[in-house]
Amino acid sequence: MFTGIIEEIGTIQKIHKQGSTMVLTIQAQKILSDVHLGDSIAVNGVCLTVTDFSKTIFSVDVMPETFHSSSLSLLKTGSKVNLERAMAANGRFGGHFVSGHVDGTGTITSIKAEENAVYFDISIPDQGVPFVMPKGSVAIDGTSLTIFFVKDRTITISLIPHTRGETILGHKRVGEIVNIEFDMLGKYVHSMIEKKAETANKETRITADFLKQTGFM
Repeated sequence: MFTGIIEEIGTIQKIHKQGSTMVLTIQAQKILSDVHLGDSIAVNGVCLTVTDFSKTIFSVDVMPETFHSSSLSLLKTGSKVNLERAMAANGRFGGHFVSGHVDGTGTITSIKAEENAVYFDISIPDQGVPFVMPKGSVAIDGTSLTIFFVKDRTITISLIPHTRGETILGHKRVGEIVNIEFDMLGKYVHSMIEKKAETANKETRITADFLKQTGFM
């Protein structure tokens, strides 16, 4: 579990790619102060497991599902990445519930500066539309952000100077791909409502068999 508050920007030092799998070696500093094998670290919002580490680097495996459903496959040596350790039970909760299981990718379609804020328009996958609303939460490349506007399949988020400086989002350009994780609580509520509706429909559905059994046909 993560909060979407990025702790550090890391640098991809090495990529070993084989088919739809990868081993990423990432240079970092702050997050390695208490790292252990098997720890979870979110890399651009994707929860990955530490398989090796030293004082300055750590390695993680990327499996085919993650390769195809996230932007990690686009990384290159030298790429900058957002990093966050799993949430500590005794720490402050500064963002929102972020699982590190991205729902897909989006594309930055517009960037507009207004006073001390920079507004990003991001196109989202069709399946994400039910989970977004103004003032709702979304994680973009692992960064917890507030949605300011929604229109069709586009959401608008705003970056303050601190977020631009402390995450990779401040360096993104129009046309770039970002990882998206929609609000976990919204997804749970939507799933429960859908299942309840399906059950109700099954109980009240009028079919030809139902009409025959009740003597109407």
